[in-house]
Amino acid sequence: MLKRTIAVATAAGLFALAGVSGAQADESTTPVVKRVAPTPEQKAAHEAAKAAHKAAHQAAKPAIESARATFKAAHDAFKAAVATARAGMPAKRAKPVRP
Repeated sequence: MLKRTIAVATAAGLFALAGVSGAQADESTTPVVKRVAPTPEQKAAHEAAKAAHKAAHQAAKPAIESARATFKAAHDAFKAAVATARAGMPAKRAKPVRP
């Protein structure tokens, strides 16, 4: 308990020396960044990058849909195999018959 009291007193003393209160110590001191309007060259580069991204996405769309259909077919086949295997198993364990 004494160590904790000494630590609290030391921290309070350091904050007092630095001129910082406990409330101010919790606040973040990140600087505020002011936004600047992009230049025409930056706007053009951004629009070109956006168009390239959209074109790449449209080009990849058929492949994505094909892969999705393949995965769905495989999933359905697996579920059918599991259902078939479960159908072959007895629902309740049969008790052995004594001779």
